[in-house]
Amino acid sequence: MVGMNKPITVSNSASKTASIKGPDDIWQKIYREAKTAATDEPALAEFFNATILSHNSLGDALSYYLASKLASDEVQQGMLRTVMDRAFSTADIINAVAADIAATVDRDSACTLYLTPFLYFKGFLALQAYRAAHQLWNEQRQSLALLVQYRISLIFAVDIHPAAVIGSGLLIDHATGLVIGETAVIEDCVSIMQSVTLGGTGKVSGDRHPKIRKGVLIGPGAKILGNIEVGEGAMVAASSVVLKAVPAHAVVAGVPAAVVGDTRCAEPSQAMDHYFKCD
Repeated sequence: MVGMNKPITVSNSASKTASIKGPDDIWQKIYREAKTAATDEPALAEFFNATILSHNSLGDALSYYLASKLASDEVQQGMLRTVMDRAFSTADIINAVAADIAATVDRDSACTLYLTPFLYFKGFLALQAYRAAHQLWNEQRQSLALLVQYRISLIFAVDIHPAAVIGSGLLIDHATGLVIGETAVIEDCVSIMQSVTLGGTGKVSGDRHPKIRKGVLIGPGAKILGNIEVGEGAMVAASSVVLKAVPAHAVVAGVPAAVVGDTRCAEPSQAMDHYFKCD
């Protein structure tokens, strides 16, 4: 399929993923790691075979795994598998999946294998399930999109509205308690920690959620509320409550958040340094 091995851009020259070119490369690494893991831990050989080794592509394996995770007595795995198969056979979506895996391996010091986010990181899995729900939403299949959102929130403790617009190369670390509202926008190469809210400020309808620009780092517990922009390369410190626009490359902290310095780097999402020195 055209575009299925789109190169992944990595801006950090010291990146662990600098040699990765796209979904096919990612899949080959995952497959090899699964074979090694199955040999090293025979008790999990059946698990690795079902989730990785019996599949032919990244999209096929992810479709199977998410459908099995999100299914219930009322929401049949076969129906979800059809939804996921279609989503992950779409070039733009599978390229985003690969970029998200690369970003996770690159930025998370606890992640040394490509297999790890695919199988064990609910932030990654919730984000990919959102991508399938977003495709449904754009096709005016809102009821099914909202059902997928509901299952994501129950299984992964992550609530992303399917209408939200989210780019690629994201790290969603730990993820528990993450909330992303309907009109939120998140651009490429953003890193988001657990318990973050991109929310509205009340009952106002319309465009009411934050716009997170490229390269932003959002610390754990941060709350960003309203139709405001967090500028490119900015950083929101842990537990901050952001109610006003954040300039590009600024560091904001506090309740309510105020500018306390600058990030001193192009993309704090890549550096993942939550420490800041006030000006």
